[in-house]
Amino acid sequence: MKRPVVFIHGLWIHSTSWAPWQEHFSREGYDGLAPGWPGDAPTPAATRSDPARMADVGVDRITDAYTEAFAGLGVPPIVIGHSFGGLIAQKLLERGQAAAAVAISPAPIKGVRVVPWSQLRSSFPALSNPLNKRRTVTLTERQFFYGFGNALLRAESDQLYQRVAIPGPARPLFEVSSANLTPNAPSTVDTRRSDRGPLLLVAAGKDHTVPAVVVKAAHRLYSASSADTELVEFPERGHSAAFDKGWRALADAALDWLARRGL
Repeated sequence: MKRPVVFIHGLWIHSTSWAPWQEHFSREGYDGLAPGWPGDAPTPAATRSDPARMADVGVDRITDAYTEAFAGLGVPPIVIGHSFGGLIAQKLLERGQAAAAVAISPAPIKGVRVVPWSQLRSSFPALSNPLNKRRTVTLTERQFFYGFGNALLRAESDQLYQRVAIPGPARPLFEVSSANLTPNAPSTVDTRRSDRGPLLLVAAGKDHTVPAVVVKAAHRLYSASSADTELVEFPERGHSAAFDKGWRALADAALDWLARRGL
């Protein structure tokens, strides 16, 4: 039986962005699955045509949806998440619902207090209007280039936008931005737990949406735990690193990390 690996996409990106990873991991003996968030349609085009389906979807609802998706797997899967998917991956690992987790440029968990300017600017399309909390928001190509594709040529970023970008619910951004002032915030993760599986945090040095300093701050929070927690940084990569032309470097790093842990 192949070990299941569940890939979790982030905000504004469709689950089909994981297709190359699924194929690569399948060749290495895993069974890769990439279910979408509640309200996602099977394709980017179909999702764009009906964005209201995702309105008001928040971190807890997304996490619960993946918990339900795990029910038929038989064993806790490895989870690999990007951006908000990386936050969800950490929540699932902390709950004991995942055997291990790889969080690529993960959205900040509660307790991370550093907020770089580029992160604020990347979130501005959603957070600029309080009424957006219950709405979906669509990035323009220019906004996508700043938040995701800034380490690429503009033409490459625009091609990615056309291929995998979708509208996204603004609620997760509002939940994370107010987390440190909110008891039991949806982005809460018990970083002190020592009975969880191993965690790999991946930072991208040119990331505007989740700058490396944010990922490193999360890594420091985990220092209170004796559980296996590792940090790796790709200095020249941006927020699109998991699904742009250089995705293979991150995938191979994750495979190597899993292999060294007998997974």
